[in-house]
Amino acid sequence: MTGSENSNARILTGECCCRAVRYEVADAFSYAMNCHCSNCRRTTGSAFKPFAGIPQDKLRIVHGEDQRLIYGDDITHDVHCARCGSLLYSRVREGKWVHVAMGTLVDAPSIRPSAHIFVGSKAPWHEITDNLPQHRGHVGDP
Repeated sequence: MTGSENSNARILTGECCCRAVRYEVADAFSYAMNCHCSNCRRTTGSAFKPFAGIPQDKLRIVHGEDQRLIYGDDITHDVHCARCGSLLYSRVREGKWVHVAMGTLVDAPSIRPSAHIFVGSKAPWHEITDNLPQHRGHVGDP
């Protein structure tokens, strides 16, 4: 992890279900949201994916780098454990950021999701019951 901004941020640990892949990430997330798009639902097997966004250089694989399964291209992709299938993070925004799947964090981050996105395609069987803002697509989309 590099950079002087948030250099005093505490380091969080995360791991997949079988613990074959472990990572460290600075507790310096810029945003966190709950994504309800069909891809996130399929990837997680859940109603939505809670994720936290951070520059890619703030995340480091500390164990099991050879156990990662990358789905996508060289720039943007999802990273899963090749053994258990857990979604760990998605590399996004021209490969410069990662969206950490918050459920893989062992340590509690200081950030909490601030909005629901892609509720226009949310699971019809799921009801959003909190008071967070809801966006049909990305934040700022009409």
